[in-house]
Formats: sequence, C-alpha cells, structure tokens
Amino acid sequence: MDEATVNKMITTLNLPAPPKMDGARQAQWEEIRSVFPIYLALAKHLQLEIPFPPNKRVLPEKADLDLFSRAQAWLDAMDQQVLVHQLRHLLQMTTLNASESGLRALIMRHLRKPAKSPMDRDKIDFLMVQYFALCAPTKIYHKQIELNEVAQVMKPVLGETDTAPLPWCEPLEKMIAALRSLKSVRDILKTDFIEQGRRVKEKAGGMFYDPSAMLAFVRFNFLLRRTLIELMHADLIFIRSGINHLEQAGAKTVDCQTYGLTSAEPIARVRVLADDWKQPFQKEYTERSVSQAFEKLLALRADVDRTMVRVLGKSADAPLGKAAGENVPAGNVAPATTGAARASEKAEEAANRQAEEAKPELDFESCMDQVWEQLISAPPSRGRSMTTVRVGGARLLMSSWEVAAFVTEDGPAAEDLRRAVVARALVTAALEKAKESGNTTGLDRALPIARVEVSRLQERVELAKQAKDTEAAVNLGISTKRLLSALDEAEKL
Repeated sequence: MDEATVNKMITTLNLPAPPKMDGARQAQWEEIRSVFPIYLALAKHLQLEIPFPPNKRVLPEKADLDLFSRAQAWLDAMDQQVLVHQLRHLLQMTTLNASESGLRALIMRHLRKPAKSPMDRDKIDFLMVQYFALCAPTKIYHKQIELNEVAQVMKPVLGETDTAPLPWCEPLEKMIAALRSLKSVRDILKTDFIEQGRRVKEKAGGMFYDPSAMLAFVRFNFLLRRTLIELMHADLIFIRSGINHLEQAGAKTVDCQTYGLTSAEPIARVRVLADDWKQPFQKEYTERSVSQAFEKLLALRADVDRTMVRVLGKSADAPLGKAAGENVPAGNVAPATTGAARASEKAEEAANRQAEEAKPELDFESCMDQVWEQLISAPPSRGRSMTTVRVGGARLLMSSWEVAAFVTEDGPAAEDLRRAVVARALVTAALEKAKESGNTTGLDRALPIARVEVSRLQERVELAKQAKDTEAAVNLGISTKRLLSALDEAEKL
C-alpha cells in the first residue's frame, strides 16, 4: 500500500474533511481558531514575527476571505519553521497541553495535509502520544496498556480502528516486552530503543498513517516515555537521598570529577544539579541526546555514591544506620529468657522512639523524594481512585490526578499539584509527631511553608479559571482545599 493510498483512506474513512461546498471554509476556520493560540505561543516563544497586531489575535467566529487566507498562510509558514522538539517543549511546559480540542485540531491539521514531510510525520507521532497522555484515564497509567485501550482513547481522532496487531509492527511489541525488565537508567543505555523505534517508523513510509499502525506507535511511545521517567526518577531519588545523608554526616562537598566538575563541589551545587533533572528534555529527542543526558545522570550518581563510601564507609545502596552485629544469624545466639526478651523488646522500642525523634525534620525536597519513591516503587493498582503513601509517621491519601502529577505528567499544573501534596504531607507529618511527642518545633516550621503554598495555589486556581482550563482549576482547587483542611486541623493543636 503506497502513501497516497493510505492518505486517501485516512481522509475518507476516519478523518471527515470539511465539505467542499460553501460551509467548507467555516469548518476549516473553526479548526484554524482552535490551533491559532498554540501557533501564537510558539511564535512568541521562538521570537518569530506575528503578522497580526495584538488587538487582532483573538480570531472572530466568522472570517472574510482576506483574514481566512492570511491566517491559513501564516499557519502554513509556521509549520515549515517550527521543529518537532520546539513544539514538544512548548506543549509540555505550558497549559496549552491541557486543551483536548486544541491538540485534536492540531493533529487533524497535520493528518489532512495531502503531502506530508518527515517533519510532519514526527510532529504527528509526538502529538498523538501527547493526546493519549492527556485523555487517557489515570487508572491505565500504571499498567501494561493494550491496543484496544489506546484505540478507545484515540477514537475522537482516529474513529473506530482495527486493533489487530500488524505484522510489520512486531519489533515495537518486542521492545515493549523488554521494557518490563529494565531496572535502572544504566539498563536502558544498553539498548537502542529510541533508534529502533525511529527505524521502524521510517521504514513504514506511508503505512505509518494506517490507523492501526498509529495505535501501535502511540502505545510504544507512551510506554517508552513512562519507563524513561520512572528510571530517571529512581536515580534522582538515590542522588538526593545520598546528598541528605552526606549533609547529616557533616560533609560539605562532593567529589564530582566523573560528572566533569571539581573534586570538592559544594553540596548545595550538587543538589541544584539534581533538581534541574526534573525538567523534561528540551532539545532534539534522539537516541544520542537521551543517552548523553542519562550518562551525565549516572555520572552524578556515581560521584555521590563514591563520596558516601569515603565519608560514611558504605554505599547508598547499602542500608544505613544499622548497628554492628545486627545481622548475626539467630542460630549463633543463645536463647533468651522470657524476662530478658521482654526487657530487650522494651529497650528496642525505646531506641526506636529515640531514633525517630532524632531524625532531622522533613524539608520540602526530602518529603518530595519520599512521595516520589513510594509511587514509583509500588504504582497504584488499576482502578484505584485514592492512593496512600507514608511520610514520617503520617498516612497521606492522594487522588488519582495527584498521583499522575508525580509519576507521569510534567508542566506547570503538575508542579503545582506536587507542591500541594508535599505541603500537605509536611503539615500532616509534623502534626502527628507533635501529637506523639508534644514537641511542636516541626509544626512551627511546616505551617508557614504551607500558608505560602496555599496563597500561591489559590492564585494558580484563578489563572486556570481565566484560561478556561477547567480540569486544572478543579483538580488544583480540590488539592488546595485539602491543604487548607490540614492547616485548620494543625492550627487547633
């Protein structure tokens, strides 16, 4: 099947084009109006000329022929200038990504092009998985997603689609199966999954636009991206945990020569380096760029680990804080009398209480790490609307959208949700500790942090409302109310 035939099939069967009689222009105009804000944002971000004055950038519901032609010509010109990674960066870092109708219109615009360049194909490839990430129910985020589930989510874009696997897409299925065995970034560097996926896509030619093939690529791309994020965060958690242990031990510097810095890099600088990794890749997304980024991450992990061995005498991979002789086999110890056993238990309980009280108070970053680590190591089961994590001595209930903000999403709204959860966790953990010990020092530290977050979150809710981003406004509003509720309870103590 050649590309022309496939494009014709896509247009006639799944992507009903606007009618060619009068009224066709109005339907096309509605599509232009849907994507116009995205192109405006791209032009501003890339500092490209916008041939419309500021007071003419909200397009009217109906357009005369001149305005229609000028808008269409500008969009066509922008398509030639904007590269795939630039589109990816803009959509992943702004609320434009939260518009289902805007993303769908952008996909349709590219799919309807009679002649598609490789750059058009790559944009479609990215936009399709972005649409899936936006519209997929959270309950399927943490499971092995099947083609029929992808077809259901993509139905507004592709219509009814056959989910029978295509033989030539089999390499994608083999790679998806292999993803399940990966445990660290180091494992994925031993593969060439990104390049293999690109080769399958390029070899497909026009067959890429077969709806069943696009389902296969959406599934592969989403699962690969999810795995990359999970593995990256696992290494970041290791690094930040190591930094915390070094600080507690009184260390001031880290030997970062593997990373390419000095042998005595300030710990604060290393923490900033780790925090910078939260941002998605902003450059061209190729096997080489991803490999280089992950190699730097592994270098930073190796430097922190090596410094821990020097300062603490053991790697961060080893359990910290265990007493000598703790792991002596039970068969080598004489059985204790009942009274001695009870005394031992009481002594152990007292020691545990003292150890718990001696722990440093949670800060924002360490609390974030604890939540992230639990969600990644034990993803919520299918269909669960609420998930429980433990922070300090407190149990924290998280909604599905809050979980998604930690493990699968990025961008301003996700960052706001993460901060709301962490602020609530800080207050809840400090409150529980204050109730048990009577010491309110941690609570006195957590409350001002939470109040600042409430003020900031309330502003973000209003901005989401103004942008008509209903989903973000509702989710942020609920998470903010939960934080306020935790604050109210803590202030009564």
